[in-house]
Amino acid sequence: MTQSAVLPGNAELYLHVRVLIGIILGLSVTRLVSGIASIVQHPKRYRIWSVHLGWVAWALVNVVTFWWWEFRLNLITHWTFGLYFFVCAYASMYFFLSALLFPQDLEEYKGYQDYFLSRRRWFFGFAALTEALDVIDTWIKGEAHLQSFGPEYLISVGIFILLCGVASITRNVKFHVLFVFAALVYEISFFTRNFSTLN
Repeated sequence: MTQSAVLPGNAELYLHVRVLIGIILGLSVTRLVSGIASIVQHPKRYRIWSVHLGWVAWALVNVVTFWWWEFRLNLITHWTFGLYFFVCAYASMYFFLSALLFPQDLEEYKGYQDYFLSRRRWFFGFAALTEALDVIDTWIKGEAHLQSFGPEYLISVGIFILLCGVASITRNVKFHVLFVFAALVYEISFFTRNFSTLN
């Protein structure tokens, strides 16, 4: 690797990266909150669905917590363009998820249930990819950081990806209800236990 390919780790460069991540995640939060506000403003325009709202909550929790724990990127001593590109691509996954949850319009669909189930392969595909990228993101913060979560972390990611695969092919409402409830509860529990402080 050439010397020009490696950028020195310093506060200015880290701040530069964080600003772009903040912009991408800010757009994600805006999309989600605007979508929720639209439902509140026009509750009868489109038929809402509890499962869809559950994934909206899951996505919002993930975006906010992702923004919080990305502070640990300051542990990285050297930055490369590849690493910079990866972090930006990873953050962008949350915008894709947000855009899939709240499309420009639902004119072709009977409501959020009809829309969500028709686009479930896209949504759960991106959700599974995001979780897989999270493993890489955790690893680049250091081997010790990854190991600090114990076997629970990798096992839970594997189970989530597997369930995303099932969710992408089934229209069973009971499964979707249980999946989103479990995913949301676990996400909140994991964050509370591991990231409530940055110490």
